[in-house]
Amino acid sequence: MKQYPKNLTYKKYHKVNNSFLSLIDQKQFFPMDGSFAIQSAEAGKLTFKQIESCRRTLRRGLGKGVKLWIRLFTSRPVTSKSIASRMGKGKGSISYWMAPVRKGQILFEVLCNSQERAFLVLNKASTKLPIKVKLLKLKY
Repeated sequence: MKQYPKNLTYKKYHKVNNSFLSLIDQKQFFPMDGSFAIQSAEAGKLTFKQIESCRRTLRRGLGKGVKLWIRLFTSRPVTSKSIASRMGKGKGSISYWMAPVRKGQILFEVLCNSQERAFLVLNKASTKLPIKVKLLKLKY
């Protein structure tokens, strides 16, 4: 999975807070083609490491024949300055990338035949996420 976007309008962005994300939860998030999904129950932020560990858990548990869609992308850089630096002198370098998540957004979708196996693996993957999520059955 690609960690960050190829082109950005600005190199560094302002901080996104959760109260702002919770205001924009009116948008509907529709499923693609999957039969089971992980949906966010609250607004928050996910780092690339959290998304990647979730993806690895899903891929390892479901196997090769199962389709997997990742419906979010780390598009926002997060900067930090070193602890020993003094005040001022700029913003700081990019330390990691994060994806803002809205309430009700579908994060991962899986097209799988067995319901028990899908929910078992989705539950295991949802423990890697720092936000509250719901497991959905979309089709059939």
